[in-house]
Amino acid sequence: MELYNCSLEELWQRLEQGEVSSLEVTRSVFGRIAAVDDTIAAYLETDEKGALAQAEAADECRRKGEKTTPVTGIPLGLKDLLSTKGLKTTCASRMLADYRPEYDATVVARLREAGAVITGKLNMDEFAMGSSTENSAIKATRNPWDLKRVPGGSSGGSVAAVAAATAIATLGSDTGGSIRQPASFCGVVGMKPTYGRVSRYGLVAFASSLDQIGPVTLTVADAALLLGVIAGHDKRDSTSVDLPVADYYGALKKDIKGLKIGVPKEYFGAGLDPEVEAAVRLGCSQLAASGAQLDDVSLPHTDYAVATYYLLATAEASSNLARYDGVKYGFRADDADGLLDMYRKTRAQGFGDEVKRRIMLGTYALSSGYYDAYYRKAQQVRTLITRDFDKVFADCDVLVSPVCPTPAFAFGEKVDDPLSMYLSDILTIPVNLAGLPAISVPCGFTKAGLPIGLQIIAKPFAEETLLRVAWHYEQLAGWSGHRPTLAGEAV
Repeated sequence: MELYNCSLEELWQRLEQGEVSSLEVTRSVFGRIAAVDDTIAAYLETDEKGALAQAEAADECRRKGEKTTPVTGIPLGLKDLLSTKGLKTTCASRMLADYRPEYDATVVARLREAGAVITGKLNMDEFAMGSSTENSAIKATRNPWDLKRVPGGSSGGSVAAVAAATAIATLGSDTGGSIRQPASFCGVVGMKPTYGRVSRYGLVAFASSLDQIGPVTLTVADAALLLGVIAGHDKRDSTSVDLPVADYYGALKKDIKGLKIGVPKEYFGAGLDPEVEAAVRLGCSQLAASGAQLDDVSLPHTDYAVATYYLLATAEASSNLARYDGVKYGFRADDADGLLDMYRKTRAQGFGDEVKRRIMLGTYALSSGYYDAYYRKAQQVRTLITRDFDKVFADCDVLVSPVCPTPAFAFGEKVDDPLSMYLSDILTIPVNLAGLPAISVPCGFTKAGLPIGLQIIAKPFAEETLLRVAWHYEQLAGWSGHRPTLAGEAV
């Protein structure tokens, strides 16, 4: 098997045993990028020279017997909203087309300190605003399982790279499902940690009370290993929580017998694709057969989640994106007549349609006379949604549901219907509103060969339990690690 096809866990073990070198693994991954990325279009920028130097340093570290980590010498990709010193951080937007940060995001710094090899920056919906990666101002990333379909979004490039084996693992961000939804569409593992578990310092913000960085990997074990490296308190992020980081990988194989698993009835309603429902129901049965206790539960305010999210997230976006005005950095319109005209033209030309739509929605929700009716009311409903989860978690250890109502949809299918696009995140958004950890694990395929994801949700800061249940399900179901076929060859 080609080295680019291996899991992070396998490569870590082989590197530690001296069976392969990081240079060999890195060259294999870049060979894969050269072979298929023109087709998939996951990368916005690669750094082969820098990656090979990092790989050589990792090999030297092992030769000297110095301390290593599970990611030492492993080629990893980054969503292009994570600040990287010396590499562009564009957010897939014309507004930041030439922006090169002077510092690394905390998660990037932690990866570098752990000896990881950074392959490059990955495509996304502009400023993370989208569910298909069609909103990128630069290129359209394709789903490796069906090139006529979207990879999901906004972390479409991060997920497609793992599915197509052009990165061993990647980091994405999840504001309303932006890791889990594309992971479901592309048949890989995607995890959103608890809000505050992973530092957001150096993440270009979309909605600051919702954004969270997380791993995209081939297997649950890989997610546990990568989370263990990036998690932990950071004094530079005021929302980062000062709690111990568990040994997620070491806890995976602990028994799940007796665990109580809730199945929210509202997540199996109208609009759920029959093949998706059948695969997820089968997954629930497999968990029950392994000794877990299955119970139906209710999250009664689920129907209000999408409306609540698109008031709160857009309000925060309108504030966060106000800084892009052409004055300090980023794109500036050069045909302006005066300061105000420069503001107008810079923002009109620099932002894409979806970003403009969300800025306008958020500005309206925060405007005088509408704040109480929209933004304040949405905050109150967010509290009700959080209380729903608190209530069911009083009796349950985790919840299990579909990730998305449907498998991956075709390019252009929802571009002209924003509401339909927004509804594709209806089953992931509540988790972000409540700040909970959740994961998407492959649970089968449709008759057309499209991946389906199963979502597992846990209590705040219960990533250890979340990953343990996900790992046991993965062993029972056996769907993780499947690869699509590209250009007539097995990936």
